[in-house]
Amino acid sequence: MSHKIVFLDRETLDANVRIPNFPHEYTEYGQTSVDQIVERAKDADIIITNKVPLREATLKQLPKLKLIAVAATGTDVIDKAYTTANGITVSNIRNYAYNTLPEHVFALIFALRRNLVNYVDSVRHGRWGYVNQFCYFDYPIYDIAGSTLGIVGYGALGKETEKRAQALGMKVLVNDLFDIPGKVDLPTILRESDVITLNIPLTPQTRNLIGAKELGMMKKSASIINTARGGIIDEEALADALRKGVIAGAALDVLTVEPPKNGNVLLDPTIPNLIITPHVAWASKEAMQVLSDQLIDNIDAFVAGDPRNVVTA
Repeated sequence: MSHKIVFLDRETLDANVRIPNFPHEYTEYGQTSVDQIVERAKDADIIITNKVPLREATLKQLPKLKLIAVAATGTDVIDKAYTTANGITVSNIRNYAYNTLPEHVFALIFALRRNLVNYVDSVRHGRWGYVNQFCYFDYPIYDIAGSTLGIVGYGALGKETEKRAQALGMKVLVNDLFDIPGKVDLPTILRESDVITLNIPLTPQTRNLIGAKELGMMKKSASIINTARGGIIDEEALADALRKGVIAGAALDVLTVEPPKNGNVLLDPTIPNLIITPHVAWASKEAMQVLSDQLIDNIDAFVAGDPRNVVTA
């Protein structure tokens, strides 16, 4: 039996995709809009998607579909209630970003704690040429060593982040959606951390988990980092907190709508001490190849009758 595989958004994966280990017909598209999905995938029994959404209205028109192989960890683009009810398997990618994402988090931590962006920008705009001594102290600089890192989300990525933090001499507080040894409640994380990093999925329970109230509980010298999913932090509240100096800084690799074609409150360049990167924390060359290999492993396993990395509603 030959399987028809359609990759809806191949451009989202900058890696080699190996040939599956079974008879198949493979078609890939760089990008796919929602109104193109049915025409492109109507005969497919396997769909690969990274960020192309597959909701009930679309899935109802794909009667041959048996597997959705998500080329990412997050599966919020899939209507999992529908897939579960209709016997469509969903698989995702796990534990592939164990180096790239924590490294990105620490790049952001260093940039925030040492005010790198402000100093680089001020030099670029000529500030250094007008001072009367060899250096200037327009922006506060804080050490990493001896500071406290609050990790919200203590899965594989949270644990890898903790290892790097401890190597740098940071005190670590951890919180998770589940009960874990040494778990600290979120209010304690907010009050005591110098930097907070979010590593949790976006769910109805975590949407706007960090709002005006929570930002107000943080130290004025503290910063928050989100490399998980847009929507976990209330974006309006964050913009307001940064403008008012409620917290010292923030760095986000994710926004609620990506790409932000209609703008976003956080893209206002007048917001101080805010770093935005375009959802690339996961995207080292090495990590993307691990992801690609695991993606095909998931598909091979499903066809062999032993599905792996299965996600349910």
